[in-house]
Amino acid sequence: MKTAASPALAAALAALLLAACQPQDPDGKPAPPPADAPKPAAAIDIGQPITARGTEPFWALTIEAGTKLTLKRPDHPDLTAEAPGAAIDNGRAVWVARTADGRQITVTLYASDCSDGMSDARYPMSAEVVMMNESLRGCAARTAELPREGAARP
Repeated sequence: MKTAASPALAAALAALLLAACQPQDPDGKPAPPPADAPKPAAAIDIGQPITARGTEPFWALTIEAGTKLTLKRPDHPDLTAEAPGAAIDNGRAVWVARTADGRQITVTLYASDCSDGMSDARYPMSAEVVMMNESLRGCAARTAELPREGAARP
C-alpha cells in the first residue's frame, strides 16, 4: 500500500535536495562560482539600426528594421538583402538574408569589445559578413552610437 506525502513534507524534501546541490561557504551561504566558471554571455541589443564596418578591405553594412541589410564597398555596387529577422543566442545575433537575385549573405554580430585596428575607436560588437566565398570581418555598434572617427570610446 502506497501513502502520499503531504505537500509540506514534499516541499521540505525538495528544499533539502536543492541545498545539497548548492556549494556553500563555511557560513552556510551559497558559495561564489569558481574563478574558471564560464561567464554568462553578454546581451546583444538589435532593437535599433546597426552599422558594422571594416578595413582592409573597407566596407560598411547597415541593418535597419531588423530585416533590411545594405552592404557598401568601394568599387562594388551596393548590395541589399532581406532577412526574416535575426536568431539571437549566447551573445550573438545571426541574420541569413537573400538578395533580390537569390544570393545569400550571412551577418553575425557578437557582443564583444572590438577595435577597428586603424584607430583608437572601440565598438561594443564584432561583426562578420559572409557571402559566397568571401568573408569580411569588422566591428559594429548601434548606428546612433557609432564612435566618431579619431575619437576613442571609454
